[in-house]
Amino acid sequence: MANLGAGFTAVLDRLIPYFFILRRFFNQKGVIRLKQGDALIVVDVQKDFLPDGALAVAGGDKIIQVVNAYIERFMSSHLPIFATRDWHPRQHRSFAAQGGPWPVHCVADSKGAEFASGLLLPDTVIVVSKGDTAEAEGYSAFENPKLKRRLDNASIQRLFVCGIATDYCVLQTVQDALKLDYRVFLLQDALAAANVHPQDGVEAERLMADGGARLLTLDELA
Repeated sequence: MANLGAGFTAVLDRLIPYFFILRRFFNQKGVIRLKQGDALIVVDVQKDFLPDGALAVAGGDKIIQVVNAYIERFMSSHLPIFATRDWHPRQHRSFAAQGGPWPVHCVADSKGAEFASGLLLPDTVIVVSKGDTAEAEGYSAFENPKLKRRLDNASIQRLFVCGIATDYCVLQTVQDALKLDYRVFLLQDALAAANVHPQDGVEAERLMADGGARLLTLDELA
């Protein structure tokens, strides 16, 4: 028995250094600390994309509490928060009456275009409207040059992106951000997908991750 105990102790002695190496690796991989040069982008958390809205996205209302938690983290770190919104004219190209794929939604100055009632945006939020002319697609927030200009003015290098819908406006905003060489973190627990096809949201997340975005959840953010 003594020999067995000694052998077991010897094995532990050899494994302990590897345990600390692995723990250090996972800590570095798992925790992201906010710093100057970071910004939060909340994509299209608007009434028309919530249950009973004109273009309801399943689960859109369920992410609001988590989005608010991210907003609080960025506010407490004194970091900028951007909120994008569809802000369409009545004859927008995406509407079915104009041959587009969607019902009328998020018409400028309508109730449906308002941000969700429970979304706790600060007074300092920078609102970025998109799709605000009849011919502007409005999927990517970077279609509005105001976003890039404000990011540059604030020397932003890392973007943390959440919102609606994963497989459309979030996807295209993230893809454009990556093309512009921002470091992008996709806030996976604060997304809702349209899922016109059942796996569209999952596929969009895969595309963003393959393109260089890192998937992140609230408990991985310090």
